[in-house]
Amino acid sequence: MNKATLTMAPIILVIGILVGYWFANSQLTVEQPAIVSSEKKILFYRNPMNPSVTSAVPMKGAMGMDYIPVYAEAGKATNKPAGTVKIDGITSQNINVRTSKAIVSTLSHTVRALGRVAYDEERMVHLHPKTEGWIEKLTIDKTGQRVKKNTDLLSIYSPQLVASQQEYILALNNLKALKNSPIKDIRQGAEELVKSSRERLRLLDVPKHQLRALERSLKIKKSLHIHSPSEGIVMKIGAREGQFVTPATEIYMIADLRKVWVYVDIYEYELPWVKEGDRVEMQLAGIPGKTFKGHLAYIYPYAEAKTRTIKVRLVFNNPELLLKPDMFAEVTIYAGEQLNAIVIPSEAVIRSGARNQVFIVREPGKFEPRLVTLGLSSNGKVIVLKGVKAGEEIVTSAQFLIDSESKLREATAKMLEATDNRSFQ
Repeated sequence: MNKATLTMAPIILVIGILVGYWFANSQLTVEQPAIVSSEKKILFYRNPMNPSVTSAVPMKGAMGMDYIPVYAEAGKATNKPAGTVKIDGITSQNINVRTSKAIVSTLSHTVRALGRVAYDEERMVHLHPKTEGWIEKLTIDKTGQRVKKNTDLLSIYSPQLVASQQEYILALNNLKALKNSPIKDIRQGAEELVKSSRERLRLLDVPKHQLRALERSLKIKKSLHIHSPSEGIVMKIGAREGQFVTPATEIYMIADLRKVWVYVDIYEYELPWVKEGDRVEMQLAGIPGKTFKGHLAYIYPYAEAKTRTIKVRLVFNNPELLLKPDMFAEVTIYAGEQLNAIVIPSEAVIRSGARNQVFIVREPGKFEPRLVTLGLSSNGKVIVLKGVKAGEEIVTSAQFLIDSESKLREATAKMLEATDNRSFQ
């Protein structure tokens, strides 16, 4: 081999490579349009960043990205709902698509709140005298004392009581003198006078034992007793010995603490759960290790303007008097159960304004968007009132990625429909 041949060999090799590269490119350029033209027809081009922006010819967007071609096959009518997305198994695994079935279940809710112990208003007595007078003696003179029904509280001197006693004694003496009268009307008049005099004393809270004593002795008593109308704890004493009192004076406030009320504020979103009669438990820091059980008795018909909460009233038995008014407690309300409800995970719902949507698995890799009407929710579960049937499989993760693709598909389908309509016209 001579020197000239060795010199030309590299040059010939380079020329061959260049020719082959050119030939290959020319073949791809020629064949590719043939494949596209034979299999797919491009209808228009879509902006990759805004599906509503289209073009009849290829072009680039404001960010330099090529418009995406939309082929005729994409516009063919199908029986699948608009926005249905099909994703291959590998992609589904990569974006971590998880699903869960809608089931018929019982959904319950627990409300926890801070409560305040208060008096049972139906078991409180505000004691006022029925007449003016002066207190001569207080038998119960200390707050906190426990009294039973008919306990002697105090004695009071009242000129009106003295006058009423005198009238009663005169009526008794008159009846004694006229009870054998042959005239019926006279006897009946004497009897009616005794009854009216006795009733007047009774209405002034003169106790029965003093009336009986007055009938036996026929002697006026300077002071009369006032007794406790019910059992309870003396919470307030409004007068002292020697003090002049009137019917406007509250001389005693007595509260029966064997049953107490507890007030709790609950939030608006918890209101649909609670109802009267719900079971309640309560614990207090001042009474460790003890759980009190009661029930929800009343839901107040208004909301607090500042806190946007609704007050509810609970009732607890308190036979040992451990619960004291104004104590704070941790309250648990076991709200009513929703029976035989279709329940799905709350995370499966895509909430966008007034619309609530989930994705139903139609078949492996195919996801259908579905609008739903939701009910109550609790503990990561939500009730579906409309839109999902029991047993249907729901997407619980990566649904936002699927939703983005679904909206693009749906927008494209609407544009294709509009294009077909224009072509038809």
